[in-house]
Amino acid sequence: MAAEPQTPAEGARAGKNQLPWFQLVFALLGSLLLLLVVAPLAGLVLTSSPTDLGQAISDPEVVGSIQLTLAAAGLATLGCTLTGIPLAYLLARRRFAGRTLLLAIIDLPIVIPHSAAGIALLTVLGRRSPLGAVLESWGIGLVGEIGGIALAMAFVSLPFLLNAARDGFSAVPQRLENVARTLGARPARVFFTVSLPLSWRPILSGMVMMWGRGISEFGAVIIIAYHPMVTPVLVYQRFNDYGLGSAQAVAVLLVAVCVGMFALLRLLTRTSEESPRA
Repeated sequence: MAAEPQTPAEGARAGKNQLPWFQLVFALLGSLLLLLVVAPLAGLVLTSSPTDLGQAISDPEVVGSIQLTLAAAGLATLGCTLTGIPLAYLLARRRFAGRTLLLAIIDLPIVIPHSAAGIALLTVLGRRSPLGAVLESWGIGLVGEIGGIALAMAFVSLPFLLNAARDGFSAVPQRLENVARTLGARPARVFFTVSLPLSWRPILSGMVMMWGRGISEFGAVIIIAYHPMVTPVLVYQRFNDYGLGSAQAVAVLLVAVCVGMFALLRLLTRTSEESPRA
């Protein structure tokens, strides 16, 4: 005898009975992925020696490397924000010949090995290159300087900012911009009063991701500037010269600083999102 079809209410009740198991499987799968991130970080912190941590905190070289890393990543993010947001807006609003190729070029730093990226930058910025020779004649050095470090960080992390900003501008309804123009607003005013304010959250997210990616860069930076040492390079140097304990202490400090900065940025973003509701 054929089974009677379920009514919508019966189907909903059956779905509710099965949903927890479905969610449980997804939660278990997701937990395995989270374990991949949490376990190494927890091991890094829990197995660190308090003595080594104390020495690292009071070590001027460690403190200076962390300051240099944060400053160079911030400089790279600020420079790319000023020059990248206009490009992201054009990519979101205009369709032109070569746009697909341009998008592919923007994503190239993600797939290029970062040691190769450092070599590529060195051929352009090095003292023997035409640009490097001109800059040297003007007293501007990039190799072994914070400017070169910032450029290396910018090269490998720029796609995070550009793609996030482009997605943010694309999410803004174009009809709002058209309405502003029909009211007599010029394109620049439409951009600064409509497009940019409505897409600031994705842009800020891209800036944070770019800044964080710049902080963690090693391969491209070590070729452009082994000295002065950014913290990832210092961790590598301490591991080679003094062993795991010394390198681990420096790594814990860098992770702690990054977590604190990201938590602060998230708090500021959350506060700004809740203030209009208040």
